[in-house]
Amino acid sequence: MVQQQVLDRAFAALSDSTRRGILTRLGEGPATIGELAAPTGMTLTGLKKHVQVLEDAGLVTTEKIGRSRQCRIGSERLDDAMQWITFYQRLWERRLDGLEAYFTLTKGTQK
Repeated sequence: MVQQQVLDRAFAALSDSTRRGILTRLGEGPATIGELAAPTGMTLTGLKKHVQVLEDAGLVTTEKIGRSRQCRIGSERLDDAMQWITFYQRLWERRLDGLEAYFTLTKGTQK
């Protein structure tokens, strides 16, 4: 049950394009809230709310440094999401391979 809640928070956080953009930017290195907000035209308060969702999901960590808040990407929860995605990707690939084999077999018997 706990694992499902972790995945729910991660996928909910990733469902928003602004938050995905934040993660993309943080993939280049740490940034302050102000640095993240500047290219979006969003207020610091608005961007902080997005960062908070990412932080609650474990996708971002923040640290108060002086008067600013430094954000860094946190990969642990993203690893959980990737494991879930990989499991289902393999499952569907096996099913599609089986379907392809079935169609190949039935196509040969219809001649």
